[in-house]
Amino acid sequence: MKSEVPIRVLIAKVGLDGHERGARAVSFGLRDQGMEVIYTGIRQDVESIVRAAVQEDVDVLGLSSLAGAHDLLPEIIQKLKEKDRGDMLVIAGGVIPDEDIPILKQNGVSAVFLPGSKIQDIADFIKKNVRKGAQK
Repeated sequence: MKSEVPIRVLIAKVGLDGHERGARAVSFGLRDQGMEVIYTGIRQDVESIVRAAVQEDVDVLGLSSLAGAHDLLPEIIQKLKEKDRGDMLVIAGGVIPDEDIPILKQNGVSAVFLPGSKIQDIADFIKKNVRKGAQK
């Protein structure tokens, strides 16, 4: 009987923001939902996030921003495409202004989870939307 490989998720804090409570809560919550989660910690730049996501061969990249660094998300997605990982599901969370959410989605962010989002909703979204081929 073939065992199911867990969905691999990388959670990263973008930019200079040092507040990690939400990112850590999501990391632990997704782990409790059966996913394999890698948390990179705070103050990550674009290059280090892309490098980690590619090296760890994750299915999902979760980006957390509380200090306006969400403007860097389209750059991260572009760099993933340049590394032939445009298939990676990219989600975002944190304090992101409502008016910026459509722009992020137009640039490849699949979903934005604001403060108060339930872990179950995030997990369900990931399970529903991760590419079938990504589940190795």
